Amino acid sequence: MFRVSLEQTSLTEEQKNTLQAMWLRCMRRIIVCTTLAGSGHPGGSMSSLHLLLMLYSTMAHDSENPCWDERDRLLVSMGHISPGVYSVLCEFGYLREENLFLEYRCSGSAFTGHVESCVPGVEWNTGVLGQGLSAGTGMALSLKLRKKKNRVFVLMGDGEQQKGQISEARRFAVKYGLNNMACLIDRNYLQICGSTNTVMPQEIRGEYSAAHWNVVYVENGHDFDQVFSALRKVYNYEAGDPRFPTAIIARTIMGKGVSFMENRAKYHGSPLGEEDAVKALAELGLDNPFPELKAKRSSNCAFQQHFRRPQRYPRIEGGEPRTYAAGSSTDNRSAYGAALEDLARLNNTEEVPKVVGFSCDLEGSVKMNAFHKLSENAFFESGIQEHHSATASGAMSREGFATFFSTFGTFGVTEVFNQMRLNDINETNLKLVCTHLGLDVGEDGQTHQCIDYMGLLQTLFGFSVFLPADPNQTDRMIRYIAERPGNFFVGMGRSKMAPVLDESGAPAYAGNYRFEPGRADLLRGGNDAALLACGPMVHHALRAREELASQHGIEAAVLNFASIKPLDGEAVVEAAKTGLIVTSEDHHVDTGLGSRVAAVIADRGLACRLVRLGVSAYGTSGKPGELYRREGINWEGMVKAVLKARKDGTR
Repeated sequence: MFRVSLEQTSLTEEQKNTLQAMWLRCMRRIIVCTTLAGSGHPGGSMSSLHLLLMLYSTMAHDSENPCWDERDRLLVSMGHISPGVYSVLCEFGYLREENLFLEYRCSGSAFTGHVESCVPGVEWNTGVLGQGLSAGTGMALSLKLRKKKNRVFVLMGDGEQQKGQISEARRFAVKYGLNNMACLIDRNYLQICGSTNTVMPQEIRGEYSAAHWNVVYVENGHDFDQVFSALRKVYNYEAGDPRFPTAIIARTIMGKGVSFMENRAKYHGSPLGEEDAVKALAELGLDNPFPELKAKRSSNCAFQQHFRRPQRYPRIEGGEPRTYAAGSSTDNRSAYGAALEDLARLNNTEEVPKVVGFSCDLEGSVKMNAFHKLSENAFFESGIQEHHSATASGAMSREGFATFFSTFGTFGVTEVFNQMRLNDINETNLKLVCTHLGLDVGEDGQTHQCIDYMGLLQTLFGFSVFLPADPNQTDRMIRYIAERPGNFFVGMGRSKMAPVLDESGAPAYAGNYRFEPGRADLLRGGNDAALLACGPMVHHALRAREELASQHGIEAAVLNFASIKPLDGEAVVEAAKTGLIVTSEDHHVDTGLGSRVAAVIADRGLACRLVRLGVSAYGTSGKPGELYRREGINWEGMVKAVLKARKDGTR
């Protein structure tokens, strides 16, 4: 595999000749694969090609072992330049050229329109602009913690510098001294709608300098010597302050190498037609390959095997659960903080911690104080930068750490849903623990009363969604997710509460209880109706059951659906046998527990009356109990719903 050492003072003529030959072959691949597919982004692929070739020539990596622990990392934030990335990966032995030609943008192929890690050599699925630098900081931070000398490079476009998340990532990288990372910016001054100076003016060099990054400007990003010299400065910490990361800003030309494509925004996202492609290839001194390739592409061909990166997750000691006794009162977030403290004490005993935590200026509110005190090197205060934190924590969770990210629900789900979607696509192992959910936030009002988190998170295929009913269940749930890889959401309100009790008056979630995803807990039996609840509404369901039994002679079952995703469908089937199900949740009535139960009833054709209680409008400021009463989701509302349904003719 071709390799250039950054310990050299300059490129040799032989190396430059080799790089030029590689550039020509990659240009051919970019033009041919996009024309055959009839779609793609050739222009940016061509403007960044010299940068890509120089990076792969100088980085530590191994095509025979794409997950080699000693490799440097390259994240391509502007994932639309996949033709350029895949072309260079062919050059370095990761891929076969014919597979790229025959499969690019085909259904079922690994060669997707934006780079994805199902292709070996691709570190992170990108394409939604502005997130790559944050992911890079997560990886660079993990390498720092593990005392690794590897480096992280992030290749970005100039248009995406308009994204605010990049500013967040810049600040974070400087705060934590991530001098093991550098970004390279393809400064071609064009984006989809034209000149970057017209679409949204920006001073990229000034912005990075103001954020205390070292800045290296490359006057000609198509000159291998100049790009090599810039990378040497990074390698030797000669770009400026050695404590900080470096931005290499390279002046390039959109569509570089084909005269009629150069400096034309059109080719940002438009491929050449076959006639123009043949013309472009001829200008480069290359033959017309289309007749043969079109025939092969239209026939059946074996797809490039999708690469799957192995899971890297630490062995976590969960420890003995804490028990909150009957008659006590605390909030679930305090139980979370106590469990996290235990996890730190048990697992962060070595120089390299196993459990890490991120928060956004809410350490005390989300009860991460004790964890921070015990594990200062494992706690990362990100300031009011939720978008960055969501991505950085997700990237770090894939690097061998049990990673907790905690903030309020409206910031940790609603505000950063796109970042969580990208985490899910990248198969991260994030533990997203959000407090201050629902109307339980009370006096803070509707902007902070997060009532849409279940509906959003259900659309993320890889996320599990859990809502503990009390501090005991919270404790056990947190230990459960810490011990296992995967993306987990645990949500809770703000208010204090007593433990849920069993029929004997003992804490229901103490003793031998162990949390089990996909299992609802039958807290009380009954054949006349079934009350299905989650989170704080479980207490209201239990009180409603007492009222129905004592005042109306109605025996209602009570089930706690702490696991929203996966959902216990069999428990719904059993509840339906009563003929009446009432669900209650501190959540949007149409997108939470009630809607999931309705789907089970419909899918299985169950004969059962369903009444869904939930939040039907944005709340106002007030005590949670009063807000619950106004929405009709408290114990009184449940009683009224059961009585009305029975009066209307249900059993």
